[in-house]
Amino acid sequence: MSDTTVSTPAPVTFHDLGVPDVVCEALEARGVTQPFAIQAATIADALAGRDVCGAAPTGSGKTLAFGVPLVSMTERGRPHHPRALVLAPTRELADQISEELSTLSRRTRVAPVYGGVGYGAQVKALKAGVDILVACPGRLEDLIAQGRVRLSEVERVVLDEADRMADMGFMPAVRRILDLTTSRRQTVLFSATLDGDVARLIEEYQSDPVRHEVAIDTTDVVPAQHVFWTVPRTERTALVARTLQTVWPAIVFCRTRHGADRLARQLSNAGVSTVAIHGGRSQQQRTRALDDFVSGKVQAMIATDVAARGIHVDDVATVVHFDVPEDHKAYIHRSGRTARAGRGGLVISLIEPNGTRAARRMQREVGIEVEITAPDHGAIESHGEPSRVIPRPVERARAEQQAPSGRSERSGQGKPNRGGKQNGNGRPNRNGKQNGYGTSGGHSRSSDGRQEGNDGSRRSKARASGRPDPRDRTGGPRRDDRRPAGSGGPKATGGRPSSHRGQRPKPRAGAGRPGQQRRSRPAR
Repeated sequence: MSDTTVSTPAPVTFHDLGVPDVVCEALEARGVTQPFAIQAATIADALAGRDVCGAAPTGSGKTLAFGVPLVSMTERGRPHHPRALVLAPTRELADQISEELSTLSRRTRVAPVYGGVGYGAQVKALKAGVDILVACPGRLEDLIAQGRVRLSEVERVVLDEADRMADMGFMPAVRRILDLTTSRRQTVLFSATLDGDVARLIEEYQSDPVRHEVAIDTTDVVPAQHVFWTVPRTERTALVARTLQTVWPAIVFCRTRHGADRLARQLSNAGVSTVAIHGGRSQQQRTRALDDFVSGKVQAMIATDVAARGIHVDDVATVVHFDVPEDHKAYIHRSGRTARAGRGGLVISLIEPNGTRAARRMQREVGIEVEITAPDHGAIESHGEPSRVIPRPVERARAEQQAPSGRSERSGQGKPNRGGKQNGNGRPNRNGKQNGYGTSGGHSRSSDGRQEGNDGSRRSKARASGRPDPRDRTGGPRRDDRRPAGSGGPKATGGRPSSHRGQRPKPRAGAGRPGQQRRSRPAR
């Protein structure tokens, strides 16, 4: 393995690296004219067909580092037979890689496949033909087992965030997938670290790779400010709410899904607009939450570590470690959500009073030295923007949690539905529930157990006024009212017991249904 370490980017352009004109024009249309350090170091080797393994901090431009050569060199794929494959650990990262590659060339067909959504659109795209397939390992193996995709013609493979896939337990699946590709493939690997399982993967599946390790130059990039505050567990929520009123947009990291949902509700009640994102939410909910956060509709996104690698937003002002990360690697990837693309940022870690020793050990492993102090909002005011308008708190996250996951209760056509739920246009339904215009439909049961007709009918008006029922042909009292007052036993006429009093009496023989005129018997 040949090692190359690059600390600063050379003063070159994408044209100098050998990138085709059509891709250079697409980059210039986006305002990208000069490559970052990792891009300048790896693109030329990747275009030459060499295996590459690159290590660079998050937010350093790794997507374009492998995306530009991939789009430039990938040929047309047949239906169900992609020619290039990108493996990513999370749905959000796969989606963002796919969108990024699609902007580089209109002629290249790029499609993502991941779990949490239906198979229909993904199968349709594979059937039409995909040149570059961006996939999460789990869903890709499902599609392979179904015969929807075959990897025998894949000549280029990219493993993005390889260390994260190792942490999530995807390495056995990654090995099985690589074994299905052609033996003459080009393998490009990017990771924040190149040790452990990643090092073994490099040894087994790459051929004489060129290695590039790029560190961000602090003379050109404003580093994030790291603060460590000691705060009791019971006071963390109030402290975060006050902090987010000053510095936002922010990503707040929790350890568990339930903790993220609970904190999102508590902050919303405190007047901070939030959304929650984690692995327990559907892909539609996660996409909507990310869109709201990127567009500035909310102040904070409450996330688990699923968002530490899969979310790339350049304007995150602060990252809050509400729960202490598991290790120094998790701290690095969480904190990498801010201070991206040359911007500054703020990283706040909330430490319990008995956790200062572990916090200092993590600082040594990360390579920072910060004093652990009591909360001081005056020290972070410089990161806030007073001109930014605070959005109103949203309750979408709570509504999504309470909404049923099955079919909608509306019938959609205004027709009665089976369960007697609300209809679309106010027509009466079968079981006496309220219809769309606020009136009762069908027959509803009154408080004393009797059956009543529709509001406004002659029968209900007569009963309300005490007049005889116009449908009672005898003109006298109703059969149910012949029972003497105060009697607790059966009716005086020998009728049904009192427990059946609320039921409609049987019609007299030959009388037909109530409201119908009796037909006269024809004369013989």
